[in-house]
Amino acid sequence: MARERQRFKIGCSDALPVGQMKLVELNGREVGVIRLHSGELRAVMNRCPHKGAPICKGIVGGAWDSCGPGDITLDKSREVLVCPWHGFEFDLSTGKEVFWKRPASLRMYPIEDIEGEIFVMM
Repeated sequence: MARERQRFKIGCSDALPVGQMKLVELNGREVGVIRLHSGELRAVMNRCPHKGAPICKGIVGGAWDSCGPGDITLDKSREVLVCPWHGFEFDLSTGKEVFWKRPASLRMYPIEDIEGEIFVMM
């Protein structure tokens, strides 16, 4: 039997600007909450699956794409979180590491904005 998730109120929607990670402690776990440029919200456990780095202290930016040698473009519509220790990049829409054939994944939590209040479910 699956256990029921708890809902944690983490603050007002207006207090979470686009692109800025907010760290909160929920049930003894540090979680980073961010509003993407698309307006969507993401909640991520503050632990890189590679070596345990505080991933939410990394930068958030676009993804670099290439079709071949000498061709590189920045895709600002794909937002990635970059590990501050080793530079591993994780796509914030899926949680998956960007460049590996068998990617690791961030632990992400359901999050919602209900009438101006932000809630994370764990």
